[in-house]
Amino acid sequence: MSQDEVDRIVAAWHRERPDLEPVPLHVFSRVSRLARHLDLTRRRAFAEHRVESWEFDVLSALRRSGAPYELTPGRLIAETLVSSGTMTNRIDRMVAHGLVVRAAGTSDRRMVKVRLTDEGRARVDAAMSQLLESERDLLTGLSEGETEQLSGTLRTILLRFEG
Repeated sequence: MSQDEVDRIVAAWHRERPDLEPVPLHVFSRVSRLARHLDLTRRRAFAEHRVESWEFDVLSALRRSGAPYELTPGRLIAETLVSSGTMTNRIDRMVAHGLVVRAAGTSDRRMVKVRLTDEGRARVDAAMSQLLESERDLLTGLSEGETEQLSGTLRTILLRFEG
């Protein structure tokens, strides 16, 4: 079996601290390193469509919400796991770029919603297509069963944080 960088890191720790059992490093160092590689892959996919990673998070939350593709800032905060100040800044920047607009709620005019523009929808749709193509390539070599097993295992761990 081929060794990756994590195998080398774990071996070094085992050599230097044989009193420690580095089993978690086998899993979480790989997850961490994979997350960095995926972030770079995503950035490349988004850059082709003039979308920043943080913009994609907001745009995709709006797109997934269905027509009329609008959510409250509070819902966007929950979807993207950022603070209200960060979300306000992001919305302001996206309004300036023509990707979203602020719209008053229909039943309560004091309620503000963020709505996807046609330009925002076109960019998020193109970026999502590119992202899925790139990520599908990364799964090449895994069988359908292996992909499902990996997904299930990662879900189990993620639910400890989000469940």
